[in-house]
Amino acid sequence: MKTIKKYLYQSLAIVMLCAIFSCESTLDLAPEDSYGSGNFWQNEAQVRGYVIGMHASLRGAYQFAFKLGEARGGTLIPSSGNFGTSLNWPSPIKDNDFTKDKTGISSWDGSYPRILDINLFIQKVTEECDFLSDADRKYYLAQAHGLRALQYFWLYKTYGGVPLISTPTLLEGTIDPVNLYTPRSTPAQTLKFIKEDVNKSEELFEGRYLKGDHSMWSLAATQMLKTDIYMWSAKVTTGDHPANKDDLKIAKSTLENIVGNFSLMDDFSKVFTEKNNKEVIFSLRFKEGESTNFMSEFIMADNQIYGLIRDRNGELVTEDILDKRGTGLLRHEYKWEIWDVFDKEDTRRDATFVDFYAKADSVFQGIVTIKNFGILNSTNQRIYEGDIHLYRYAEALLMMAEIENTLGNAVAPWINQVRERAYKDNYSDFKYTDSTFEDNEKAILRERDKEFITEGKRWHDLVRMQDANGQPLAFSADCNYRELGEPERYPVLNADERHKLLWPIDLTTMINDPKVEQTPGYE
Repeated sequence: MKTIKKYLYQSLAIVMLCAIFSCESTLDLAPEDSYGSGNFWQNEAQVRGYVIGMHASLRGAYQFAFKLGEARGGTLIPSSGNFGTSLNWPSPIKDNDFTKDKTGISSWDGSYPRILDINLFIQKVTEECDFLSDADRKYYLAQAHGLRALQYFWLYKTYGGVPLISTPTLLEGTIDPVNLYTPRSTPAQTLKFIKEDVNKSEELFEGRYLKGDHSMWSLAATQMLKTDIYMWSAKVTTGDHPANKDDLKIAKSTLENIVGNFSLMDDFSKVFTEKNNKEVIFSLRFKEGESTNFMSEFIMADNQIYGLIRDRNGELVTEDILDKRGTGLLRHEYKWEIWDVFDKEDTRRDATFVDFYAKADSVFQGIVTIKNFGILNSTNQRIYEGDIHLYRYAEALLMMAEIENTLGNAVAPWINQVRERAYKDNYSDFKYTDSTFEDNEKAILRERDKEFITEGKRWHDLVRMQDANGQPLAFSADCNYRELGEPERYPVLNADERHKLLWPIDLTTMINDPKVEQTPGYE
């Protein structure tokens, strides 16, 4: 595979090497050396630095969660927004108009350089690094296997079967380019590999729940990922992998290690303003002066606001009511109905969105997203340095609700823990009561929709969650959201577009590697 061959050479030539960093700037990385110099893998500080580098590399690709896990989920406006801006990823991602010529992403979304760096780390720490104690060696390898399982799992959810590479091939003496071509493994083979990796990670952690920096991979992160993987395996048929309901038992027993060991923040908004808080299980850490995120793309610019729209009270907006300090260029806009489904008593609504109205007649015009809005720094500049949470405790509760629903057990106790935080003093009026399987499943989906906006969950929820007939909710019209002026509600995908549950492979990737075949249905 020419594309992956290129990444293999990059992994040989540019290994993520780092010096010893302070705990306050652990992801502010710069290359210290190159593998070819022979100066690396000489002490634990270098191993620790490499682990930090693997996390930094994942943070550098942070948009993968929103792009692959949410953007095509039917909650976002695909083309021109309500405030006159052109939006990012309109087609084929946000409108699901995928074909073999319109793939949305290319080169496996850049995942393999990160995977190959992890492969090198696993080989070196397993076979060399005699200076490490047995306990430390296992701990570092547990992190590496967890991070690799995470990235292969995202590839699996996106493509099904993918090329499986578990070793730093070039370092083993493979120099014939033809031998570097790597066909896609079957979905069953891919999922088997992912399960082995996440189970290896859990085994190597040896029950060590080290509390501290939630931006570093941990046993709790591995167990959330394992739950995620086994839930997917239990509910989603992909190619030659049939859904195996027995995997729900493994998912539940794994998740029981998380339940009760974390807790919800009392205030929903503080989940995104207080770093390393008690609800976070694994996050990508951002920091002023080091790295910032893309949340400014959910806010409109000044020239789209001042004198042109009204606030909820009918007042003409003439100043910076969002306190965005000159930032913002709206590229991702949510549909009005995702705002409309929130009860006004739900504190998540106003911690997530601000609603605006037309200047002329005060008719609802649209919403912008203020969730994870960053900080005002010491010079009163808006800095988008909020962490990107990949797993937090609210998801553990709603995962358990989904598992219990599929097993035929009560879901209300799990949903209501999330609702109690959301509704605060009004909670008693909004308690959930158990219903049929399908009603429960859709209630869990709706709760996840409200809880995880911008967090990269919605699309995969639609693929994994099901109606009473076992069909993905991606095919259910009442699980989609409408735009302003749209009279009817349509499913995110039509049932005859089942192949679009997976993404197509771009032509360049297949030209570069003749062993790679197109995703079924896109031929």
